[in-house]
Order: sequence, then C-alpha cells, then structure tokens
Amino acid sequence: MIQLEECIVYRNFKDQDVLHKMTDLINTYIEEREALEERRGEFYDCMNQLVEMSGAYGFAGNLWHNYLTFLLVNHENAFSMASEIVGAVQGSINELVLQDFAVFKKLYDFDLGKLDEAFGSSCCRSICNYVNVNENSKMFNKRIRDRICNLSKKLSRAATTEEFMEDMVSFYKDFGVGKLGLHKAFRLEHSPVRERVDIVPITNIAHVHLDDLVGYEIAKKKLIDNTEAFVSGRKANNCLLFGDAGTGKSSSVKAILNQYYDRGLRIIEVYKHQFQDLNDVIAQIKNRNYRFIIYMDDLSFEEFEIEYKYLKAVIEGGLEKKPENILIYATSNRRHLVREKFSDKEERRDDLHASDTVQEKLSLVSRFGVSIFFCAPDKKEFQNIVRTLAERYKVEMPEEELLQKANAWELQHGGLSGRTAQQFIDYLLGQKGGL
Repeated sequence: MIQLEECIVYRNFKDQDVLHKMTDLINTYIEEREALEERRGEFYDCMNQLVEMSGAYGFAGNLWHNYLTFLLVNHENAFSMASEIVGAVQGSINELVLQDFAVFKKLYDFDLGKLDEAFGSSCCRSICNYVNVNENSKMFNKRIRDRICNLSKKLSRAATTEEFMEDMVSFYKDFGVGKLGLHKAFRLEHSPVRERVDIVPITNIAHVHLDDLVGYEIAKKKLIDNTEAFVSGRKANNCLLFGDAGTGKSSSVKAILNQYYDRGLRIIEVYKHQFQDLNDVIAQIKNRNYRFIIYMDDLSFEEFEIEYKYLKAVIEGGLEKKPENILIYATSNRRHLVREKFSDKEERRDDLHASDTVQEKLSLVSRFGVSIFFCAPDKKEFQNIVRTLAERYKVEMPEEELLQKANAWELQHGGLSGRTAQQFIDYLLGQKGGL
C-alpha cells in the first residue's frame, strides 16, 4: 500500500486530483484487484488529465513521472524553501521529508503497465512513452520544461530514497522551488477570489544580453556594479535609468535579469495603478531566498497624479524596514519623474510654502541612490551601432549604401537612437535581398 495520507511535509498540493486518483487506483490494484473495474472511469479520466497537462506544459516522455515531478518542484514548504539557493539544511525536518519521499518513490517505481493489463488498455504504455505533437508550452518556456523533464528521469532512476532526496535538494539549490524559483519575471494580477494580489509568472520574455546593447559602456557598468553588489548580499541602491527614448534603458534591465537569474535574481514588473499593492507584494517575497527587483518601466507622473506618494512610502519612509532582498529599478524619459510646467511657478505665488511643494515632488528621485543617464547617440555613434548590428545579423550590403539608407531611415523614423538602428536592420532583414 502507498500511504499518501501519511505524508507530513509534502501534502495539500495545488493540482492533486490526479495524484490521489492514481494512488487509489494503484492501491486498489495491490489490495483488491477485482474492484478495479468499478473505477474504470477514474482511470481514463486520469489519462485524459495527464495528456492535457502535457499539452499545457509541453511535457514528453513519462507523463506520470513528469506530473509527480511537477508537484514536487512547485510545492513550497518549510523544507523546499529552506533548501532553495542554499542547498541541504540541518534539523529534524530531514527525517520527515525522507519519509515523504519514500512514499513518492513508490509512486515512481510502480509499473503502470500493470494497470494496462487490468483494464485491457494501452493507455499507460502511451503515457509512459509520450511523444508530444507540439513542444511549445502555454505555461512554461523550454528551459523550465526541460529542467522538470530531466529531473523526472533522475528521480525515476534513483536507487534509494536517500538518492531521491539528494536529487530534489540539488534541484532546489540550483533552480529554486515554485513559481518564484522556476521563472525569471513576474507581473501582478488581482484575483477575484483572493483578497491579496497574485504574483504571476511571465512565461515569454526577451533573451537579451548586455552585449547586445551597443555602446553605453559606462551606463552598463554602473548597472552591473549595483546589481552585482545586490545579488552578492552587499549594500546596493535603488536604481533609476533615465534619458532619451529608444536608448536601451528597458533592454538593459532585461539583460541584467538574464545575466543574474542563475544567482537568484528575479524581477516583478509593477505599473503605476498597482503601487498601492506594493506592501502586499513585499510581504509575499521578503522571506524568500531570492533577490527581487521591483521593476517600473517608463515611470513618470503628471502633476495631478498622486501614486508617487505610495512609491515614496515604500522606498523609504514607513515604520517597517525595506527587506534587504528587494530593490526598485525604474526607467523613465524624465529626470525628475514628476512633470512640472511653467504655470506651476505662477501657482506657487499663492503657496505659502512653495519650496516645500517643489521638494515633495522632487524628493522621489532622491530616493533612487543610483541614477544612470542614457543619452541619444550622435551621428557617428548611430552609424557605429548600425554597422555593428548589420555585422551581427549578417546583412550583406556595401557600407556606404548601408549608412546612406540608415541616415534616410532615421530622418523618417524617430531620429538617432539604438531603437531606430535596430528597426532599420529589422527592416532590411524583412526585405528580399536584405541578407
């Protein structure tokens, strides 16, 4: 018998319907095989759910083992969260977890072909050697899917429960646990059921690297130095990337994420209308073994908007100290974030404390300890970006013709910027004979 109910740490899984049904079917086969016929519907329902899971997550191979592995790598508990990033831990919890893993090892070791024989089907044979029609996943990217499938194979080959446990601890240490461990980037969503905001994975993000951004070496070094200190556990500052449009501010933040993900860096994208949820977000992530950047893209405020006050309070000013594993990175086309007009000066004549009003608006910027300026390139720098991108994407065109067309392009499409250069190269690549 497989006593799933005796698990202490690994229980109450989010997607446990198939787990319990399949365990009951296996136990029925072991204890009372003649009663299996009454559960034929449950058997085929489980087969259906495993196939649907494969379609959603892109799994292939042994879908039953993939499903069990999926449950284990997503179960956030005292053991898995203690093991993420740091690896093996000491204490009595190891004995309890070893007992739980012994239960799961029995599930991995059971030959599902016996259920095929009992029901006169070939479903389990197909499920255990599944070839997916489409490797694309709605829920995971290929990197995450492959990690789960590879772990599934390792766990199925584990000779002992101790080896099984070592494989799980190694995975938690290398990749983390749950959505925060498996994914790089997240956004916020309000659940109609739950009162608190949900941190939801972004499954399709750009795989941009800092080397892809031509130029801006001083700006990139400042960003790297600050982030390196952060992920290394040293003191680091909130960071504001400001300057002209299309100069690579957002791309730099994405590149930083890709560069430091393996060292525990994660990014949560937050929009202005969600600033009031920041305290809730911080409460959910402050005790995890990851380093979080709360990312605000294209940040600016009109004079009538007050959301910046929420942000000021979160960055610095509340009674509770901001956790050391959280920083705020923002990009903006405005140096001072809050828009000011000449008419504001006229209004200040009626303000008894005009300087206080100005300081209230400008003090937000001072709470970003590091400000990095991204300026638009001059003509020479723009042409160098074009040449570099053309070489990178193997655009075959005489240099004189290339630069002549690039100059004409930028005059009609937004001026001198790295974005304009990339758009020009994309245009050439899309034309016949562009390569």
